Amino acid sequence: MPFEVIHFRGVEGILKKKKMHKEVNEILAYIESSLKERFYRGTILKQALDEMGWRDNGNLTILEGRRYQFKGLRNRIAIEANLSVYEWILEGLFRLQVGCDKGLVDAGILLLNGYRSDKSPLGEQVELVRSEVEALYPTISLPVSVVLLDLGAPQCVETGKEDKNVVNVVSKEKEVAHA
Repeated sequence: MPFEVIHFRGVEGILKKKKMHKEVNEILAYIESSLKERFYRGTILKQALDEMGWRDNGNLTILEGRRYQFKGLRNRIAIEANLSVYEWILEGLFRLQVGCDKGLVDAGILLLNGYRSDKSPLGEQVELVRSEVEALYPTISLPVSVVLLDLGAPQCVETGKEDKNVVNVVSKEKEVAHA
């Protein structure tokens, strides 16, 4: 599998007990294949989760009266994601922890873009995830899997300033204009 999954605090046992280990691997593979080198990843992610039944229950709300929602939820396993920046790990874990503390979820899955610049001084991605999640304990204590997806460099789509019919695709590696 091209994506990497790092498990914390007994999440594997919870997935096996709920008989969701295979289902989780299937949704992760489907998400990665759907999003690889695509634009509008947030919308495509929600469509993929909907197609695979992770948005069916309609109650994705984290806090009552607020618009905060999980990306997906099935059998008390929540999915959160940010496919642009790794630094969202803290907010994603926090959202999952709130759901766990409120009794909404038993475990969480956090999806992040596994792309790292070769110039990064912070070392290997998997080791960085391990050290950051462990450093957040006991504040973040829920059973969680962090998934690093192989999606390529994060991209931003913006309209051309001079010509409204031109869309500039900005990537960490290059800029390309599409008419």
